[in-house]
Amino acid sequence: MLILLLGIVFLHIAALVLLFVSTIVSVWTTAEDGTADLWKNCTLDAMGYVCSGASTGEWIQAVQAVMILSIIFSCLSLFLFFCQLFTLQKGGRFFLTGAFQIIASLFVMSGAIIYTVMSPGWVPKDNTFGYSYILAWVAFPLALISGLIYVILRKRE
Repeated sequence: MLILLLGIVFLHIAALVLLFVSTIVSVWTTAEDGTADLWKNCTLDAMGYVCSGASTGEWIQAVQAVMILSIIFSCLSLFLFFCQLFTLQKGGRFFLTGAFQIIASLFVMSGAIIYTVMSPGWVPKDNTFGYSYILAWVAFPLALISGLIYVILRKRE
């Protein structure tokens, strides 16, 4: 039982780390002359990298908001799991923990979809999606799977 709990916590923390990295790191799109992300755009100039703030469009602010909300809900889910681990009755399910984690995964999916749909109008055609964008898509199924595991999981002795 201890190995199962450690595996679930490890899966949750892995998803949380991926969420943090994908939200903070500046590589949602890459090109030969720079990178762009949710917070700033950096281009290679004769003097070096020049960074400016991200677009002020509503869609990028929506992506910023849902990615931050996904981190908050995932952190709350982990906190609730530890609280429920010690307070839940035997045979009880971790519904609240699972619901928060599933909501976090849906926020990640929403942010990545918005970025996918809206970025062609903002990002030049020669740019490619960077590793932060890919990490966000990897964090989505991990968070969803861990949320579903929490909903199925029963507390035992």
